Amino acid sequence: MRIEAVFKSIGGNQNIHTAKLTVFLYIIFLPLLKLRRLLKQTQQVEFKVNNFDLLRLMAATQVVFDHFFQHIHPTKLGFYLNETLYLFPGVPVFFMVSGYLISASLERNHDLGTYFKNRALRIFPGLWGCLFITIIAISLTGISFLNMEALKWLPAQMIGIIYTPGFLSNWGFGSYNGALWSITVELQFYIVLPILYMLVPKKSIVYWFLGLIVLFAFVNYLFQTQHYSFKKAMGYTFTPHIYLFLVGVVFQKLQLFKSKFIFNKAHYWVIAYLLFVYTISPILIPVSEATYGYIKYALLGFTVISMAYTLPGIAKKILRTNDISYGIYIYHGLIMGVIVQEKLTGSVNLAMVLAMTYVAAFLSWIFIEKPFIKRKEKTIKETL
Repeated sequence: MRIEAVFKSIGGNQNIHTAKLTVFLYIIFLPLLKLRRLLKQTQQVEFKVNNFDLLRLMAATQVVFDHFFQHIHPTKLGFYLNETLYLFPGVPVFFMVSGYLISASLERNHDLGTYFKNRALRIFPGLWGCLFITIIAISLTGISFLNMEALKWLPAQMIGIIYTPGFLSNWGFGSYNGALWSITVELQFYIVLPILYMLVPKKSIVYWFLGLIVLFAFVNYLFQTQHYSFKKAMGYTFTPHIYLFLVGVVFQKLQLFKSKFIFNKAHYWVIAYLLFVYTISPILIPVSEATYGYIKYALLGFTVISMAYTLPGIAKKILRTNDISYGIYIYHGLIMGVIVQEKLTGSVNLAMVLAMTYVAAFLSWIFIEKPFIKRKEKTIKETL
């Protein structure tokens, strides 16, 4: 009762939940400031020798699993099976890793022309290839693109403004490629990040970014819990999602990869993360699902960075520098759409969908993405 009284004094009866959320967010993120001394360099570690390619592959594969159970074989999972499916949620992992790596790239090359050129070379060639294949594949199912709506739609897709036009609204599972929405958001991150670096005071940059995390996490909370007429459109903007990207930025600014609590310590973080998910989730989710989500993502962020720098270089040995995660992400939705449209859901299983997706992603990497990535200008030195 005393705790409730404190929250009421902060914001009144109607704002108790808002006050609670704000306090929880400070509890989650502000301890990083106390840990800053502990996270100073304790050993020489190479920033670029990491396992992010493998982690992105895992994240993209999780998205395939998620969409398979939504669209190909709709399945109502039990509580713990559902938590297991979302142990390594693809999109949040992508956003945090992106914030971590893109901020490092920006800091080490202040030429915005080079910065945007590199971002464009990574995103657009693969996207354009996917759009070309999309038009061919959907046309083969009997849909014509020879209409005025398609002429407006295609240029928008090519610059990353992703949406499903009316003439495709009944195709597949109601979207020509449901996974591409995050590309629109990611491109906005690329634009917003240099602006934040210009506006944020250099001497207290970590404090400011932490404050922005709290601010935008609150925006995300409102996005999740409130109903607005513009909610769908808001989901395509950076505002409900950028707090995850900024978590990656802060972790990069703190140089967590050099910390003795992170480097080669993934097994400890994974155990702590699993214990939290499987023991705390049934207790906290009924009380406040949003609070559980923010704590989970904060802990996941530490776990991901530690995994990236535990046995660093193992990803290179396994993948041999082949990064097919982007291809997996952009092609699996199209493949599933064709399966649904052609009523083949009863004839395919998860292994078949994964195999088709991996083949498409590998071909995209070899013939489209990799040649263009070679044109990027290096901005991150091997050793920091």
